[in-house]
Amino acid sequence: MAKLTHSKSVPKAMQATYDTITALTDAFCRDHLDDEYLELARDMVAALCRKRPSPVSSGQPRTWACGIIYVLGQINFLSDKSFKPYMTMADVCAGFGVGQSTASAKAQVISRALDAHRMNPKWLLPSRLEKNPLVWMAEVNGLLVDLRDMPREVQEIAFEKGMIPYIPADREQG
Repeated sequence: MAKLTHSKSVPKAMQATYDTITALTDAFCRDHLDDEYLELARDMVAALCRKRPSPVSSGQPRTWACGIIYVLGQINFLSDKSFKPYMTMADVCAGFGVGQSTASAKAQVISRALDAHRMNPKWLLPSRLEKNPLVWMAEVNGLLVDLRDMPREVQEIAFEKGMIPYIPADREQG
């Protein structure tokens, strides 16, 4: 599994694009979502800016910003009333002044470029990591195991390799 931390570094040639798109996602997240979405959106913009060629190098910044929130919303169940924050995808699109078909198309491009799907913990809100079973699964000697059930030594190795966000044994101790 990829590390659960993200880099916000972008190539100099993409810095203005990064700044423009993050200004839009930051404002939207501050007004309608929360800081977790804001940070993940920044991470996603940076990841897209690092792609060669970068999909965000052309097109309207607001459509990319909308597509980013759309993807993050899908992954994190934004339109499920049992989760907070809650917002429909139609409301996300309206907030950016982008049509749903355009936002959906951008979301597909983003999802393909970053392997961003519901079961990929890389794009999950940090507060939801603990409940995603894929964060804790690893193959050990050909068997799929839950690292939360493994000895502390194995958890430490997994943490050092960036496979898990924290050592579960530390949380259990208090």
